[in-house]
Amino acid sequence: MHSTTSVNDYLRAHIRTVPDWPAPGVQFRDITPLLQDPKVFRVMTDAFVHRYMGRDLRPDVVAGLDARGFILGAVIAHELNIGFVPIRKKGKLPFTTVEETYELEYGSATVELHTDAVKPGDRVLLIDDLIATGGTMMAGKKLLEKLGATVVEGAAIVDLPELGGSKHLKDSGLPLFTLVDFAGH
Repeated sequence: MHSTTSVNDYLRAHIRTVPDWPAPGVQFRDITPLLQDPKVFRVMTDAFVHRYMGRDLRPDVVAGLDARGFILGAVIAHELNIGFVPIRKKGKLPFTTVEETYELEYGSATVELHTDAVKPGDRVLLIDDLIATGGTMMAGKKLLEKLGATVVEGAAIVDLPELGGSKHLKDSGLPLFTLVDFAGH
């Protein structure tokens, strides 16, 4: 990475756009190239880790949303030397869970969290790869709050602001941090 290149631009250059997937007219933002190149992966994770090392934003635990949030969340938790908890799609967790259902464009989905994943008062960083409509992240926030935790921030690599999710999340009181946005594309 050249010193004149911002982290945002560097990462944007490594996000693949796949037209018409999973449906015609959709521009899918594929983050897998960010993970394949070790230097790019390091730059991306360091951007998050450096943000959350400071006392103001430092979480007690990182919660990752199924499934790409697991990749990023686990690495960030490891680097910060704190725990990681997965928020899974319904039916994937073996222990006692709490669940939250949210609306999708066509139908609904449910996510679950183990009842002992966080403790009341825990400060949690909630992370996913991308914010589109914000439904999954909002469901994750509600799950964590059901168990008494405080979500200090929602984070993602990519924001798709024209889909309204980031505005909806911010309007609900959740601070957001994203590395790259694809506004108007």
